[in-house]
Amino acid sequence: MNINVLNKQNSILNNFINEIRDKNIQKDSLRFRTNIERIGQVMAVELSKTLAYTTREVQTPLGVAPVNITDEKIVVASILRAGLPLHNGFLSFFDHAENAFVSAYRKYIDVVNFDIHVEYISAPDIMGKTLIICDPMLATGGSMELSYKALLSHGAPAKLHIASIIASQQAIDFLQKSLPADTTIWVAAIDETLNDHAYIVPGIGDAGDLAFGEKID
Repeated sequence: MNINVLNKQNSILNNFINEIRDKNIQKDSLRFRTNIERIGQVMAVELSKTLAYTTREVQTPLGVAPVNITDEKIVVASILRAGLPLHNGFLSFFDHAENAFVSAYRKYIDVVNFDIHVEYISAPDIMGKTLIICDPMLATGGSMELSYKALLSHGAPAKLHIASIIASQQAIDFLQKSLPADTTIWVAAIDETLNDHAYIVPGIGDAGDLAFGEKID
């Protein structure tokens, strides 16, 4: 499995990570969503460097120019609802991509223990395509594993990319064992710790609530 941790390089991406982590700045939900989307755009550019390209000739007003373009068929999937701004970041660059949506959520047994349920899925035919699954937080990795398995009901992708902003080391270790060996993970930062409620520490808090407002559980 190929794991790309993007904050290990100095880039403007780190400014966006700083703002989504800052408990004062993240109170502005519009700014929070915008920064998540920007991170998705940065990831889309980095991911695009790994795609297959062919040379085409394009007619300009003054002549013919060779251009390398990708013909890969891409499906961008998000795990609702927190995944939507990250999804939009990818979609603003992969504008011809198809789209898929999965509703996966924690159903708490008590204040600490929970099961993960996949409630809803909407997806095109994924067979032989490049699948990018967006989820801003990878805490345990359980939601990502179940979402991927649910998407397989619409076909087996040729390539699988996982895009996340903050992941725990536990989630990375889990996905290395539970997803195909040729999967590529793109993550802005990896945090070492999960608390008793399986939230990432220091993390950012609840990405869905910060982006769209608090929910009634």
